[in-house]
Parts: sequence; C-alpha cells; structure tokens
Amino acid sequence: MVRTKDGVEVDPSGKLPGRGAYLHPNQECWSTALEGNGLQKALRTKLSEDDRKALEEYMRGLPHTTNQVPGADGVISEDTSKV
Repeated sequence: MVRTKDGVEVDPSGKLPGRGAYLHPNQECWSTALEGNGLQKALRTKLSEDDRKALEEYMRGLPHTTNQVPGADGVISEDTSKV
C-alpha cells in the first residue's frame, strides 16, 4: 500500500509514487497491521476513517492465511513444514 496526497491506497503493483508499506496478502497480517499503529508509523500518517474502511474492505477479499512465512531477512518464502 502507499500513502499518496489523496490518502492511503492499496497498490498491488508497488509502483505508485509515495510512502509505501508491504503487507502479506492475507487477512491475518492485514488485521494485525490495522489493529495497532505500525501501519500508520510505516506510512508516516494517520489513517482517516475512510482510509481504514477502504483497507478493511480490501482485507475481507484476501485469504485468511497463506502458507508463506517471512524469512529472517524479511523476504517471503514458502512454508514447507506443512507439506
């Protein structure tokens, strides 16, 4: 997602200009990010009520969890422990 002059937007391409933050594409990660202030801190902005509602709506379309886990370096890798 990215903070633009018009607010916070979901940016799956990662190419929109502005201050960005990366979240795993699952509800668990998004829920955690929206509950605390980490997302606001990363984007260096306060989420408006409209931004929060739009992000929560987008989140509902994501899978609950994925079988991907971040590695020690923050890179997403496939979790093979469940295979």
